[in-house]
Amino acid sequence: MVYREFQDLKLSALGMGAMRLPVLDGDDNRIDEAAAGEMVDYAMGQGVNYYDTAWGYHSGNSELAMGKALNRHPRESFYLATKFPGYDLSNMPKVKEIFEKQLEKCQVSYFDFYLFHNVCEMNIDAYLDQSYGIYQYLMEQKENGRIRHLGFSAHGNLDVMKRFLEAYGKDMEFCQIQLNYLDWTFQDAKAKVELLREYNIPVWVMEPLRGGKIARLPEKEEAILKGLRPEEGIPAWAFRFLQSIPEVTVVLSGMSDMEQLKDNVRTFEKDLPLNEKEMETLLSVADGMLNGRLPCTACHYCTSHCPQGLDIPSLLELYNEHSFTGGGFIAPMALMATPKEKHPSACVGCRSCEAVCPQQIKISEVMKDFAEKLK
Repeated sequence: MVYREFQDLKLSALGMGAMRLPVLDGDDNRIDEAAAGEMVDYAMGQGVNYYDTAWGYHSGNSELAMGKALNRHPRESFYLATKFPGYDLSNMPKVKEIFEKQLEKCQVSYFDFYLFHNVCEMNIDAYLDQSYGIYQYLMEQKENGRIRHLGFSAHGNLDVMKRFLEAYGKDMEFCQIQLNYLDWTFQDAKAKVELLREYNIPVWVMEPLRGGKIARLPEKEEAILKGLRPEEGIPAWAFRFLQSIPEVTVVLSGMSDMEQLKDNVRTFEKDLPLNEKEMETLLSVADGMLNGRLPCTACHYCTSHCPQGLDIPSLLELYNEHSFTGGGFIAPMALMATPKEKHPSACVGCRSCEAVCPQQIKISEVMKDFAEKLK
């Protein structure tokens, strides 16, 4: 197992994420605790020492399952991470209640790593609102040893991350972002890594395989990569990409069965970062996969001609994400922070924006399609 140094700790470069544990009869609410326990036992035996869960995973059952599985092992043999569920604004006044319950569910007296969960457009104002006392309470728990290391995860855009870091950056020890070779440009992950570097904050990775989307590639792209590394599996390319980014400390993979776990453990037996040619080739493959996205350059000519005052470039960016992913939560979550009168459904189809769009995007048709997709 490859290890990375973090302060005075040695963390396994592969962490076990508990968002996609094995379930019974396809029911995400019913974790197969026996299978999950076997996976944890195997991971521990192979040197994986970092385990990541959260309040909302598997409808609240992930923390329970991980607590039971890890309780069979000495407390000092693993590092456990969970998160304050700020993705639900109704939780904001409940930080103490939730934190105490999380300790109980996970059967521990302290968390090695604790995160502000999912900092994004929808909740950034609430996270920065001192009246909720979230930051103050979590800092108190750190001072009394019930949180060893405090950080945050972010699905929001770069500006949202900047706002959070301006307020709390001096106390953040790590940050978890969606990072993979598709999102290096698609979700501006490269700029997010650079921002975190400015704050000297190491990167934890979520969605290294983008929900499995890059675990398999079209035959042509697979052949290109196999030509460079014949023995390397396609999922391993995603992990080798991350091993090539110096700021990355822990890569979290949400594994659903023993086969996935064993495959990932084999990959992380070695540290094999990409060379320059391999990196260029992989990013070229990513560009090809993203070829169908709308070519908006955010020139903003359109916004000055929109009678509804829509932030068209931002909406087109969300449309690209939503279309490529085939749905998902990122676009709906971002739009929760936007007034209804600024949603894609507010487009009146006047086409004034299209008359000035240098890329000749059929914006009115896109807004109509986006509104339909969001229903």
